[in-house]
Amino acid sequence: MQSPSLSPSSSASSARSAFSFKHLPVNLFASVMGLSGLAMAWRLAHGSLGAPAVIGEAVGALALGVFVLISLGYLTKLVKHPGAVHGEFHHPVAGSFFGTIAISILLLSAIVEPYDAAASHAIWTVGVLATFALSFVAVTRLLRGQIDASHAVPAWIIPCVATLDIPVTGQQMPMAWASEINLMACAVGAVMALVLFAMIVSRLVHRDPLASAMTPSLMILVAPFAVGFLAYTNMVGGIDRFAALLFYFALFMFAVVAPKVFRPSVRFSAAWWAIGFPLAALANAALKYADFRNSSPLWLLALALLGALTLAMAILAVRTVHGALSGKLFTGGPA
Repeated sequence: MQSPSLSPSSSASSARSAFSFKHLPVNLFASVMGLSGLAMAWRLAHGSLGAPAVIGEAVGALALGVFVLISLGYLTKLVKHPGAVHGEFHHPVAGSFFGTIAISILLLSAIVEPYDAAASHAIWTVGVLATFALSFVAVTRLLRGQIDASHAVPAWIIPCVATLDIPVTGQQMPMAWASEINLMACAVGAVMALVLFAMIVSRLVHRDPLASAMTPSLMILVAPFAVGFLAYTNMVGGIDRFAALLFYFALFMFAVVAPKVFRPSVRFSAAWWAIGFPLAALANAALKYADFRNSSPLWLLALALLGALTLAMAILAVRTVHGALSGKLFTGGPA
């Protein structure tokens, strides 16, 4: 006799029956970050290379729509499963991903700005408040002490270094207080980036390797330097040698972590969206730097990064939609 087995249709039915917003991960907001970064990169490509404007605007609209959908889903989780949200927020690793919500809001302010300046200013202000609040919580938790060093993972960078996204998106804000907020945000983000980067590298060197499911988060190590480049150049109004140093170290870190991240042995899950914004920040930095230097090799590098970013976002989007439709994204298992 053959042992009974589940058919593909019954497996899908089982996954749908296990559907629960309780398992909707907060790190899915990283998808909004990646898509927003992709939209901003295509906008730069339109301005400097004459790429079709519709690409960047369409991706930006998609990012806004995705943010609304995930926000509705996570609010449902908060209402129906407040304990799950509480546990996620206080988790030593997962709690860091609440920073993706604040960063998403900041980036969406830049997406909206060409269409409605007033709305952009309001969204950015909300993002600033949320970012500083989460950064304060994150640093306060660190200073309590007695933290297991094995919890020092790349995700720790998100809530503190998120402040660097304030000057990235707030360069044109007309409010009288915006310039000082940008300076403060840059100061907090820059110093915390150095502190956390050292802590995380020390953990990666002296402790066991990251679990396979957390491998994509290694790409976050690129973010402080790529985002730092964008923040710094916005603050000083141009590109100098220090900005170039930030760009090239971001590029170096990408070369180091990419072979570790892009391996077929790492199964797909929502955690893969962690690669989106760091790669988007690097592509944006490369486009700005290539435009400044006007060098053919740098333009080729920028286009390669833009192509890789676009392909990665497309694959992640398809896999995520498949996971959502099959129900696996909401069952706590790999999608």
